[in-house]
Amino acid sequence: MKPLLLPEDILQKYYKAGKIASEVRGAAQNIVHERTPIIEICEKIESMIREKGGKPAFPCNVCINDVAAHYTSPPGDTNVIPNGSIVKVDIGVHIDGYIADTATTVCLNPEYTPLFKAAESALNKACKAIRHGIKASEIGSLIQKTIESYGFKPIWNLNGHKTVRFVIHAGKSIPNVSRLNGTKIDVDEVYAIEPFVTYKNANGKVIDATETYIYRYVKDRLQKRDSAKILLQKIKSEFHTLPFAKRWIYNELPPEEFEGAFHELLSSKAVMAYPVLVEASGNIVAQAEHTVIVTENECIVLTI
Repeated sequence: MKPLLLPEDILQKYYKAGKIASEVRGAAQNIVHERTPIIEICEKIESMIREKGGKPAFPCNVCINDVAAHYTSPPGDTNVIPNGSIVKVDIGVHIDGYIADTATTVCLNPEYTPLFKAAESALNKACKAIRHGIKASEIGSLIQKTIESYGFKPIWNLNGHKTVRFVIHAGKSIPNVSRLNGTKIDVDEVYAIEPFVTYKNANGKVIDATETYIYRYVKDRLQKRDSAKILLQKIKSEFHTLPFAKRWIYNELPPEEFEGAFHELLSSKAVMAYPVLVEASGNIVAQAEHTVIVTENECIVLTI
């Protein structure tokens, strides 16, 4: 069943974003190899999105082992994929601001494959269950029970999220655990559902690391430097309120001016930073993710 209210032209933009995201996610499994530079993976995936007619909705996330989210390569990143690691690749595509968000996990050690299978199973069950009128807490309970049936633990403080045009996190969320949440899912809403899975003996939550590599425009604020004003205008016009990477804008100013200007944008809170998120006890994390449009009796999975 198609959504009841979304205009056909908007639906087509969502479908196109979802198709591109799905194709690029599939390619990611063949891009991630041991000792591959992380920046090479990020830039290859982002280039593929553009070549297929979309734009990145956020920087490609390449998160290794206990890192659950928000790592993308900074300019000049020299880090490589470690041998025998588990790698989450989180991909966002937008067409005119309409977003498809998806993720996969590459297990370079077969020992980690069951974690990813648990995440995939929980995701698939959530996609089959979500519909108009269901409570977000019911989806969270289903995700948790599925993950625990595999002998693992969900990350309780990472959630799926509603998206709207040019906004990745738009208020409503879908938990990955059972919790009191009376929020109901409505027709025509778009959600990214993303179970995160770790080992049973892990803490089961993420905490902020000190590093930040992903940023977002927040609001116009007075800047002292002309270079900061130029940079803010570029960020606002190019990315709107979608997250971006520093390496996307690093060449907008001479190197000797860039860092000072960017620091001013952060200090003035015109731009915010997303900290890297790591599992609190240092345990391995797997992830799976789809974006869906909710209909009256089911959902349309955009990124299948």
